[in-house]
Amino acid sequence: MFITTWNVNSIRAREERLLTWLKDAAPDVVCLQETKVVDGDFPFEALRDIGYHAATWGQKTYNGVAILSRTPLEGIERGMGDDVDGDQARLIAATVNDIRVISAYFPNGRTVDDEKYQYKQRWMDRLLTKLGSLDLDTQNVVLAGDFNIAPDERDVNRLEEWTGSVLYNPEMSAYFQRFLDLGLTDVFRQHHDEDGLYSWWDYRMLGFPKNNGLRIDHVLASTALAPRSVSARIERDMRKGKKPSDHTVVWAEFG
Repeated sequence: MFITTWNVNSIRAREERLLTWLKDAAPDVVCLQETKVVDGDFPFEALRDIGYHAATWGQKTYNGVAILSRTPLEGIERGMGDDVDGDQARLIAATVNDIRVISAYFPNGRTVDDEKYQYKQRWMDRLLTKLGSLDLDTQNVVLAGDFNIAPDERDVNRLEEWTGSVLYNPEMSAYFQRFLDLGLTDVFRQHHDEDGLYSWWDYRMLGFPKNNGLRIDHVLASTALAPRSVSARIERDMRKGKKPSDHTVVWAEFG
């Protein structure tokens, strides 16, 4: 099974690119982030026409997450389920075959002295609590999405520019480690130790041509599932061409 994650940065802007990619690459499961449309404007019909089921949690203009699957989605759950008022559309879960798939769009935080950074921390604390209720030793779980965290220096091109930012600082690295300590494995790092492999490049200042990137999109697998990880890769070419997202696709294969 191929499970992928992609922050599309607007499903409206990326619909043609998404549909073409799905027809060519045929991943089994796709976790999307930043769809930026209400559910009524999501391209369900176009996806059905090429063989994909979809579960969505949309929001006008901002955020929005989805899971696409070539097989029916069961047990769809939106949000944290912890009764916090005014929750943003950042988390959706569904079961595909024997795997509980969670698509997550972590808050960015803006700057480390901003209230949005404090919101990012509170949101991650809530997600850690939610995941802590699962038995990751026995349940097949995948948490995939845009974490807005570069875990370590291998995941950052220009350390002098990004160290201390909301995407790369000791506190965010420690948060990422807390997810691993729960019983999750960064499957990309199971297969790649090297640096210089990134999933996001800023639109500004020729970020992509200069390879000023960070690896902030991740696929984490539970202790029960991680041994089934066969391969993982970043599809750098999806950042090229007409109307690219600033993120690219991350793939994980499970046997």
